[in-house]
Amino acid sequence: MENKTPEWVPDGADKKLFASSVMPGLNLRKDEAHDDTISWKPRPKRRELSLEDYKEGVLSCNKTILARAITLIESNSDAHFEKAQELLASLLPYSGKSFRIGITGVPGAGKSTFIEAFGTMLCKEFGKKVAVLAVDPSSTITGGSILGDKTRMENLSRCENAFIRPSPSGGVLGGVARKSRETMLLCEAAGYEIILVETVGVGQSEVTVRSMTDFFLLIQLAAQGDELQGIKKGVIELADAILVNKCDGNMVERSNLKRAELAGVLHYLNSPTPGWTPFCDVCSAYTGKGIREAWERIDGFRAMMEKSGFFARRRASQKIEWFKALMEDEILRRFYHIPGVKDMISHYTKLISDGAITAASAVKNLLDSATK
Repeated sequence: MENKTPEWVPDGADKKLFASSVMPGLNLRKDEAHDDTISWKPRPKRRELSLEDYKEGVLSCNKTILARAITLIESNSDAHFEKAQELLASLLPYSGKSFRIGITGVPGAGKSTFIEAFGTMLCKEFGKKVAVLAVDPSSTITGGSILGDKTRMENLSRCENAFIRPSPSGGVLGGVARKSRETMLLCEAAGYEIILVETVGVGQSEVTVRSMTDFFLLIQLAAQGDELQGIKKGVIELADAILVNKCDGNMVERSNLKRAELAGVLHYLNSPTPGWTPFCDVCSAYTGKGIREAWERIDGFRAMMEKSGFFARRRASQKIEWFKALMEDEILRRFYHIPGVKDMISHYTKLISDGAITAASAVKNLLDSATK
């Protein structure tokens, strides 16, 4: 049977200009009778995992089940909330043994490229189990995210002892996802020793990642800002280290000048970690320059902080921050589930839109009515 011309081709059109054609369908049956070797039934849905299935899968470092467990944790569905909290409670005793490194920097600084070179080195040369939590910005219009960091980290994704999980920020400020803390606990329970948290690319005020990691690394570029910009309070004063990336090709000289400039800035800022002096160095994720040296200094930081006891104190502080964040989320979640709240919100929204009431008065009236 010969190919047919598509229906959208105009009658009498030149076939040389419209080269598209439709192939005839394949007859998968051996004859016109019923063939038991071919199933026409739709593919069955994935088996729903029990709480014990999730726990055993995560503890055995089954990447498929770990990914499904993270999806369960990130779900906004009320039906998944209780199960997710039970799973976290059961895995909590197995967590807390990793080294959490937050990596931030403006978009284009080469964070993903650096993480791939850094993580691949840790996996292959040091035999570490590395989990990467890459947070992608969510669109303010559609709410969607590209989630392309795993595709960009091609070499690291091939390492057997590496796990990469891209997650949408969901509009959360601070460059991290809403459930990043819970995701780290799952990765720790799965046995990952190093957890790298890549932010969406932050500015000076978006520093939430500092409150959930042990070491805070800032990636800079040689052609980024000036000395006055560096002195401004913000993300720089919270960094335990700064790396000037893309120190290769014709950017070597400018990168070294930027390193000297930032080192001078760090001299005037207080260290976010007592007993530790933040350092600034150059590196190239493309050539591998400075990557090993950066890890040796970061690993030295961990040893020093564990010896001084500050490592445990910082972890305790992180748990308190997590408690406060969860408390705020739960208060909001329960508030929106109070009967009649959604109708009242719609009512006051219309009044504000019509100019009949101020936003502050609407909030006060709404809270007074909802909490009676």
